[in-house]
Amino acid sequence: MANPVVHFDIGCRDRDKTNEFYTSLFDWSTTDYGPFSKSINTGSGDGIQGFMTALGHEPHNYVMVYVEVDEIGPYLEKVVELGGTVMVPENEVPGHGSFAWIRDIDENIVGLWKPKKAEDG
Repeated sequence: MANPVVHFDIGCRDRDKTNEFYTSLFDWSTTDYGPFSKSINTGSGDGIQGFMTALGHEPHNYVMVYVEVDEIGPYLEKVVELGGTVMVPENEVPGHGSFAWIRDIDENIVGLWKPKKAEDG
């Protein structure tokens, strides 16, 4: 399986202020996505779409890319084998899939994403 970068997150303290900044800067449109996030539509068929997220705790300032994988568990094991760490273990996003955060050997944080497939139920 190829492992494409499938979306990005922009972390923030204040979702509404950050939304105003990016929608004014780039003419992006956004839609509320739960109580903490907004989905970002860049208005282009090129590139990837993303989210703005106010977690309510550190880290507030981050930009993260998510790499699609077929199963998260084996990748988390491989991260540790290669000298990285698991920051956030696998978590389900109900109805959409699951994610995890890893830290590489240089302390960069990268997200893993496994989309829910029709056969997953």
